[in-house]
Amino acid sequence: QRPHINQDRKKDETMLASAALRTATAALRRTAAPTMGAVRNLNLHEYQSAKIMSDSGVNVPLGISATSVEEAVSAAAEIGDEEVVIKSQILAGGRGLGKFMDEPDGTPGMQGGVHVIQTSQVSDYASKMLGKTLVTKQSGPEGKPVNTILLAKKMSLVREMYFAILMDRATGGPMIIACSEGGTSIEDLAEKYPEKIIKVPVDLVEGLTDEKAMEVVDGLEATGDKSAAVDQIKALYDVFVSRDCTMVEVNPLAEDTEGQLIAADAKIGFDDNAVFRQKDVFSQRDHSQEDPREVDADKWDLNYIGLDGNIGCMVNGAGLAMSTMDIISLNGGKPANFLDVGGGATAEQVKHAFEIITSDPAVKAILVNIFGGIMKCDIIAQGIIEASQALDLKVPVVVRLEGTNVEIGKKLLEDSGLKLITAEDLDDAAQKAVAAIQ
Repeated sequence: QRPHINQDRKKDETMLASAALRTATAALRRTAAPTMGAVRNLNLHEYQSAKIMSDSGVNVPLGISATSVEEAVSAAAEIGDEEVVIKSQILAGGRGLGKFMDEPDGTPGMQGGVHVIQTSQVSDYASKMLGKTLVTKQSGPEGKPVNTILLAKKMSLVREMYFAILMDRATGGPMIIACSEGGTSIEDLAEKYPEKIIKVPVDLVEGLTDEKAMEVVDGLEATGDKSAAVDQIKALYDVFVSRDCTMVEVNPLAEDTEGQLIAADAKIGFDDNAVFRQKDVFSQRDHSQEDPREVDADKWDLNYIGLDGNIGCMVNGAGLAMSTMDIISLNGGKPANFLDVGGGATAEQVKHAFEIITSDPAVKAILVNIFGGIMKCDIIAQGIIEASQALDLKVPVVVRLEGTNVEIGKKLLEDSGLKLITAEDLDDAAQKAVAAIQ
């Protein structure tokens, strides 16, 4: 069997190489909200991010979160001003210009997820936000549920700027991006004020020096105490490093009437490889903002991303999974998901992978593409059998197995009595999957 296996491996590697650029984009195309996905980077709500920054010495507006109308009214009273800012908390940008979905009875949803209102209006606004769904440019058409709102002190801000730190592949370390204009998307800023955007690379070993922090402050055109501004930039950098962040974005980073820098709004992403030492951060993960299928997959150590097609995919290995998706597309089909079962999956994990795939009502066929190495074909076969028996699968299943224990796996499937469609190679499998739904 060895020459046959090597030939098949070469065929898969060739397909992967030729498809790499196309599949990288295809893997990200989806109807679900952009922030839903495999939790490579944990995102927190604004009020959670503000607390983390405040603990590191970053100036943030006074804010109190609320999950009920009563808590919102109490929070506004605690702030004690005639006016207050009320903000919907969802993991998507564009909240201010978003719109709440209409009520089931046809009552129009409120326009805008962020408002400056009288304290006496808090009860009315909170009742129109909490428990409702907010749709923004970044949330996708299905929107995001608003389970928490933030009551924040209205600040006297005279200038708005943009500030962010993220990892940069070219320099191999953190990159600070800043602009003396802010309050809108960085894409709009880059188009409107390209000459005002500065980039300051930071050496991870050396850290953020006073000189580089001052370079950022000068780029922001800060008008207040420059030394205090440097301290704020360094405090933001400390958040990025000490909390294992993939991104710290402050938009706007504002100046008040006294020239003090204030992180008026913030978005922080965290590397989930650091969960073991950032447990307090990851315990704040809001599952309600994520695709429940992806949350379920994470519990079973499966890599799953929902897409907008109708052919479910179960593959071992991320590269082969993307190549499989691409071959489906090239044969006129549309993949319904990315699902990598990994190299050490058990029959039970395979069964749960099927459950997750079939929970998508759009799935009309399933393609199983396994190239056995560490992952043995007989384990996959047993999982397919158990899933088929337990779930009473109604959609056609195309199976292509090759590699370790392939003959044992094929014999198990053959003896199972299941109506499966077998395929000899990846292209054959994709063609049969597409044909099965036509």
